[in-house]
Amino acid sequence: MSDSHIYPARIERDEDGRYVVTFSDFGWGATDGARLEEVLAEAQDLLRELIAATIREGRDLPKPSKVRADQYPIVPPLPIALKAALYLAFKEQGVSQRQFARNLNIAEGEVRRMLNPDHGTKAAAIDSVLRSLGKLCSVSIQEAA
Repeated sequence: MSDSHIYPARIERDEDGRYVVTFSDFGWGATDGARLEEVLAEAQDLLRELIAATIREGRDLPKPSKVRADQYPIVPPLPIALKAALYLAFKEQGVSQRQFARNLNIAEGEVRRMLNPDHGTKAAAIDSVLRSLGKLCSVSIQEAA
């Protein structure tokens, strides 16, 4: 089973002609830009913050909807995508962070840092934990839209 963190974004023009982007899967948050290229970059930043806020608040991360023809697929920055994958694996375990750390034989502080979306964690460390949980991380390189 594959988990992707590519979320569909709706981009519309407001009354001033600016592009406004929203993510219906999250139900909150918006950003805007004067040009489409600008708002697509802003969309990635917004998606990072939406995922980070969801993790910080301990809420369930929404499963991405299928991208429709009138939407844009937005890929979060790699560090937050990895944090999201780890967070989902943690939630799947249904245990406290303390127990999660014990199960992984890692210090609780290290688990807290790894699950903190604002802490820089090396990709190799997250990959190692995910592998120990039977998960495989992969990177897909595609042509940009």
